[in-house]
Amino acid sequence: MNALNHPDDGFSSVKAVKFGGSSLADPQHFRMVQKIVTEDPERRYVIPSAPGKRFREDEKVTDLLYRCYEVSADSQKLGEVFSRVRERYEQIIEGLGLTLDLSGEYETILSAISHHAGRDYAASRGEYLNGLILSRLIGYDFIDAADVICFAENGSFDAERTNGILSEALRRHTHAVIPGFYGSMPNGTVKTFSRGGSDITGSIVARAVNAVVYENWTDVNGFLMADPRIIENPRRIDVITYRELRELSYMGATVLHEDAIFPVRFAGIPINIRNTNDPDSPGTMIVASTDVTDRQMTITGIAGKRGFSVINIEKDMMNSELGFGRRVLEVIEKLGISFEHLPSGIDTMSVVLNSHDIEPYRQKLIDGICRAVEPDTVSIEDDLALIAVVGRGMVNAKGTAARILKACADADINIRMIDQGSSEFNVIIGVAADDFVSAQRAIYREFVRE
Repeated sequence: MNALNHPDDGFSSVKAVKFGGSSLADPQHFRMVQKIVTEDPERRYVIPSAPGKRFREDEKVTDLLYRCYEVSADSQKLGEVFSRVRERYEQIIEGLGLTLDLSGEYETILSAISHHAGRDYAASRGEYLNGLILSRLIGYDFIDAADVICFAENGSFDAERTNGILSEALRRHTHAVIPGFYGSMPNGTVKTFSRGGSDITGSIVARAVNAVVYENWTDVNGFLMADPRIIENPRRIDVITYRELRELSYMGATVLHEDAIFPVRFAGIPINIRNTNDPDSPGTMIVASTDVTDRQMTITGIAGKRGFSVINIEKDMMNSELGFGRRVLEVIEKLGISFEHLPSGIDTMSVVLNSHDIEPYRQKLIDGICRAVEPDTVSIEDDLALIAVVGRGMVNAKGTAARILKACADADINIRMIDQGSSEFNVIIGVAADDFVSAQRAIYREFVRE
């Protein structure tokens, strides 16, 4: 028995297993999922997403259901769009050779949408119907997420109430399918997480059963060191810590919904990112902490985002002026804007913000800062891209920042900002948006020797 499990909790060695939309888009992928689940008796709790795209021009079922909500006032248009939803599921059922009649479910859903059941209800039916099909295919019990995933009156997820209700429910079902993405409000109305929320449901289920691992099956072989749209065939990361993942996810690396980390992180449950199309690949293991490091790899990953602006403030003797930084940030706070980074010098202060957030307030920002701190100069510089270089191996490695600077210099890239965390866990650089791609390629070449 794994040390994470307790002999009296009603669960032995259990895995919570979530499958994304690409893993459940058509009958062929359903069969792959069936094989994956049934070949390991520890995979007792399965969380499905709604069917994703089958090909590039295809539409996700969730998008079709959102459109059903948007046209719900027009019965003809609603019927036309919903017929496409129904067709997707009927093709899956027929392709699997299942004896399953969902006509009553379709009628209930169509009626509810037409009677203003709400946007969240409409969107959630993709996972709900997929859950019914998958449970029939693999012979597991079906548990409606609306009965076990709880939201509070203010719409926030009620973690502790959910954990109690869900744990008790799962003790009564040794094998179950629980649809992802949604739960219910105290009054019983359906409430969804943000897009990609099936990842969160999987994490919640993993916590409720104190799983030995939370397997998240998708269409990639794990978490990659860099964006494959920028770096050709980037290396797969074997092991990454929650902290490293958080840093890279914040900078745009997307494999897992970042809110999915928290339920399992504090329970000490690792997450394994796996590929449904390549089930023999070990994927990436996400853990709370590890002593495992690749001695050949100083960094764990690179990620970045465009669309930032920087407010540059200069004033002689700024460093001796009590409360200078606080007053600057108060101006930004009063406009409801969050800042990203705060690189500063003795007589200079820079505040990095999202360009979209400041667009309506550019002059108000400058005027407010001038009134608050009377700077010598203040200006806003646009078209900044931020790139994060992250890795637990950087802590003990000498000259990491110097290597980043040299790689960019050799590629004729001017670094407009550099910010290193006090833990030496990550380095963030700012470059012109035009240098966003070439900078990442230069840094990757420096640290990853093929």
